[in-house]
Amino acid sequence: EIAILALFALSLDLILGYAGIVSLGHAAYFGVGAYGAALFAKHVMPDPLVGLAVGTALGALLGAITSPMIVRGTDLTRLMVTMGVALVLLELANQFDGLTGGADGLQGVVMGPLLGIFEFDLGARVASFYSLALLFLAFVLLRRIVHSPLGVSMQALRDNRLRLTALGMNVNGRLAAVYTLAAALAGTSGALLAQTTGFASLDVLEFHRSADVMLALIIGGAGWLWGGLVGAIAFKVLHDLISAVTAQYWTFWIGLFLVVLMLVGRERLFRPWRWFAKGASK
Repeated sequence: EIAILALFALSLDLILGYAGIVSLGHAAYFGVGAYGAALFAKHVMPDPLVGLAVGTALGALLGAITSPMIVRGTDLTRLMVTMGVALVLLELANQFDGLTGGADGLQGVVMGPLLGIFEFDLGARVASFYSLALLFLAFVLLRRIVHSPLGVSMQALRDNRLRLTALGMNVNGRLAAVYTLAAALAGTSGALLAQTTGFASLDVLEFHRSADVMLALIIGGAGWLWGGLVGAIAFKVLHDLISAVTAQYWTFWIGLFLVVLMLVGRERLFRPWRWFAKGASK
């Protein structure tokens, strides 16, 4: 679960932390990947890697289709458009219950052995190594991308869009490319969830899915790839510890922690001695 959330957070960090695109509907691409991989495994072919490619391709396709609406607007427009896309897909998945299972979810998804050798076991050992391997590959790929000329230009675009426009760069084209890549990675993480759980439901398109990954990224820090990993670990550990104490009100304590984190700051919260740094400098 941590590996899947971390992969999802990396995809959001690519557009939020590096390109400066704010999104509250990133679950749309996650859900499309999940349903795509689950339907492919159930009706066409149970091979995990082929199904993963299908989920990734569907996420990329949806990202390419919606990117023109995203790259031209302001932050508020992007928030509304991304949220609207996720809500439209949620309602479509609910209405076409003959295909998606509706509120009951898509059941009967049975995955074949990974690489034709490793069966998915009840102890989730194969699923865990499968998820971690994909997370590692995605992290290495994104490190190369963010340090490439495209990644550097995206950071410059985030800081000053007019400057890159004056230099003659195709700003909208670069934003669309990065947004499509992020949607593809979100589709990968959704497909991975459906394959490792053998189930896909409306939950993968719910607003809380977008909110959770946003919280994880905020906790870890946007704009550096390790933030997605740190945030996913912290969010899942906090969820597990708090829900074990108070299962009904765990969101209250997560919210309180987030408020304190934003008001105090990560440096001062995790390094208390920085409270006295200003006084000592005087």
